[in-house]
Amino acid sequence: MAVLSINETMKKNCVDLKNVITVYDLYVMENKTVKTTPLISPVDLARLMKQEHFILVDARTGPDAREKYNAEHLEGAQFVDLEKDLSQKSADPAIGGRHPLPSIKNFSQLLGRLGIEPSTRVVVYDDKAGANAAARFWWMLKAAGHENIQVLDGGLKTAIEAGVPVTNIIPNIKERQVYPADKWILPTVGADMVAKSAGDKSFLVVDVREAFRYRGESEPIDTVAGHIPGAVNIPYAENLDGDGYFLSANELADKYKKAIGDRDAKQVIVHCGSGVTACHTLLAMEQAGLETPNLYVGSWSEWSRNNRPVAGGEH
Repeated sequence: MAVLSINETMKKNCVDLKNVITVYDLYVMENKTVKTTPLISPVDLARLMKQEHFILVDARTGPDAREKYNAEHLEGAQFVDLEKDLSQKSADPAIGGRHPLPSIKNFSQLLGRLGIEPSTRVVVYDDKAGANAAARFWWMLKAAGHENIQVLDGGLKTAIEAGVPVTNIIPNIKERQVYPADKWILPTVGADMVAKSAGDKSFLVVDVREAFRYRGESEPIDTVAGHIPGAVNIPYAENLDGDGYFLSANELADKYKKAIGDRDAKQVIVHCGSGVTACHTLLAMEQAGLETPNLYVGSWSEWSRNNRPVAGGEH
């Protein structure tokens, strides 16, 4: 029996799970270890569901996200709310943007309630192919010092299509102690640093929003259309193929190495509208084997509300 490609073939083919699991086990026995990447395929998730000490998180978004979760979710998944759990909003988005980070203390308490300890393997998904709150949760957990976290490649839709079991039963998870983290350890920057860097050619400021928002043709969410002067547009959606899966690691590496050039990760800043979809690009960069650059959490929602300069068009 030929061994399937773990990174490519398995994720895109809905095949008999028993057969795939057998092949996967042969692969593991022959290769001893399998390197953990930021992504996990639906088929590999189905296999993982048979293991203990594994936490699955549903991070879909929208005004009816909780109701959709209650009606149907992947078996064993717990719900996290972008607006309440993964953000700590101020009354004015000019201070921190629309989705500022919660305190590390509050996030650590959330992880404990979800049953997550430092040794726990965690998988998170959303209904936007990982482009929304799943990537944000991934980044936050990594920033809290947790390494064993993956995003479901293709998101909820592909998992259901691949036969991953769904249910409307809310899991009863044993809470753990507050997660032992006292600071965010991944790099972030504020608006002043962005302003300084955007005009310096030795830095790269990446805007991952859709091209029409970057160009300032219209702005469906924030109050001002346009982009940060000096920022370049690399839309997060271009991290995905036509089926909603991430591009291969080699394709992502070629794409971002070309954009970054000889700059160090410390000289790269990634932002979006409110610090959420930017995490999709940070995940893509890690999948590509690149060092994690800076996240501007406040992003355009903060920048555009503080009388800072605005550019339009392609540059």
